[in-house]
Amino acid sequence: MGTHNYNLTEQFEFTGKAKTLSIVAIIIGVVCIGFGFSNEAYHERTFANLLLMAYYFACVCMSGAFFLAVQFVAQAGWSASILRVPQAMAKTLPIAVVILLVVIGAGLYTHNLYHHWNAPGLTVKGDPNYDSLIDGKSAFLNVPFFMARQVIFLGVYSFFALLLSKLSYNEDLNGGLTSYTKSFKYSCIFLVIYGFTTPIFAFDTIMSLEAHWFSTMFGWYNFAAMWVSSLATIAIIVILLRKAGYMSWVNNSHLHNLGQFIFGFSIFWTYVWFAQFMLIYYANLPEETVYFYKRWESYEFWWYLNLVLNFLAPVLLLMDRDSKRHENVLLTVSIIVLCGHWVDYYQMIMPGAVEEGHNGFSIIEIGTAIGFVGLFTFTVLNALSKKPLVAKNHPFLQESLNHHL
Repeated sequence: MGTHNYNLTEQFEFTGKAKTLSIVAIIIGVVCIGFGFSNEAYHERTFANLLLMAYYFACVCMSGAFFLAVQFVAQAGWSASILRVPQAMAKTLPIAVVILLVVIGAGLYTHNLYHHWNAPGLTVKGDPNYDSLIDGKSAFLNVPFFMARQVIFLGVYSFFALLLSKLSYNEDLNGGLTSYTKSFKYSCIFLVIYGFTTPIFAFDTIMSLEAHWFSTMFGWYNFAAMWVSSLATIAIIVILLRKAGYMSWVNNSHLHNLGQFIFGFSIFWTYVWFAQFMLIYYANLPEETVYFYKRWESYEFWWYLNLVLNFLAPVLLLMDRDSKRHENVLLTVSIIVLCGHWVDYYQMIMPGAVEEGHNGFSIIEIGTAIGFVGLFTFTVLNALSKKPLVAKNHPFLQESLNHHL
């Protein structure tokens, strides 16, 4: 089957409006974060928002590497012509990792984050702040071991993300199946590591903000959120590139596949969310229900908005087959999903990270989000511009170029 005379050396140019707007967004973010730190009353909120966006940034990039690994292990053909987009996200992961580690480290040092288990005296018997429950968890929840896990997990994810990207570029240069075979092997290893460690990563980074509470489903709940957010991000970048005149080989069948994934995993996210909620609601144990009580009491609007954006919107808008194939509909749903999972992380993080009386919604939340969107856009599009937009020697490229459903 032919390639329809596609330009397989096409390269994205990161210039003009996209570059300017991303830099402006970064500046807005820096100014708003600076405003948050200029007033001591806003320190907790500023740290909480930094954690939210740094975690979101890292999770989307991590899941970009996960997308690559899944495609290699599944030996998927449909996605071969769009792999440069998740590769750019994967290449950005080390930057996201450094930012997340700095935010976590600074939050621990200043006690503006993780104060539920890291505040002075919590594990010292006889101290007025002594907490026997936190003391019982101190073998796991202590700063050295906590930071070691963060560095190891995020370092391993970054290593495999860069490795899979490098092997793809080597394939462009050398051809043959050597790089693809290595990609398959390393993807298998990465998926096993990723599957076992991402729940622990979520337990550490987010669940330990409320160290008295725990849920064994929380890790998979976070995995579902990061995975569907990454799928939505890939869809947005692909569609916008297509609208800008790039990636002409992407057709409605490729969009259909992405739409199916977003639709299906939005339902999976809802299933995990509901299963976690229903078990806790039905058991009605005070030590468990306090998690949802806090969210109903002070974050009720966000709690319901979370369900509307992450379940109702994608399910209703993408249920029809034609909707998945229509780029404007898929673009709209993908943006809604990304905003929805910001709300998801917001109601996960804020009640545990910000004390009563300091919570709220203002320029700090909006500006921090805008800044990280600008940073993500700048770093990912800059990485995307370094190589041709298609892996020309991928063994399944012809299948992808002629993909039709």
